[in-house]
Amino acid sequence: MKKTFKPRIKARIRKNKQIFSKNIDNFFSWVKGAKLLELKECNPNEDPVRPELDNNFRTGFGRKIYGVEYQGEIHAVMCFAYTNEIPKSVDELEKLSTDAFLQSAMRDQKGGQIAIAYTVWSKKKGGGKLIVKEVFKKIKKSNHLNRLVTLSPLTEMAKNFHERNGAKLLQVNENTQNFEYKVM
Repeated sequence: MKKTFKPRIKARIRKNKQIFSKNIDNFFSWVKGAKLLELKECNPNEDPVRPELDNNFRTGFGRKIYGVEYQGEIHAVMCFAYTNEIPKSVDELEKLSTDAFLQSAMRDQKGGQIAIAYTVWSKKKGGGKLIVKEVFKKIKKSNHLNRLVTLSPLTEMAKNFHERNGAKLLQVNENTQNFEYKVM
């Protein structure tokens, strides 16, 4: 009985591994065909981090919205501001990004040297990690950005997300925390 029992268990384990592997491949197959786009607007009501910020803020001086698109649908969104200093609040973010934009306009350069990610959300599993990775590549290719820093809420979820994706905690502020992704 022992001899026939073991081969059946091994066969079942092999079959389950194949099914599991196939399901995982199907689950993340959308990631391979996704692409990063700059968006003119997003739906702020979908933003779980900063729904109070409208599209005028998100696309104001020195600020942009990026999305990951797959088959004509946006699956993840990340909003950025370009500054020359690290902000500690959304109000400071607005002032610093406007200032960096105006300084660069006077000098005929690109925006600030630091990309500040102040909100990110995903509608599909794997989308948050994918957009961080794609934006990271874009920043590495740029010739004027030398840092990628976040302006994140003081939540355990934000802390875990950024640390899982390779960021280091820079500072904890009154209502926010800043993480930095190594660009070099």
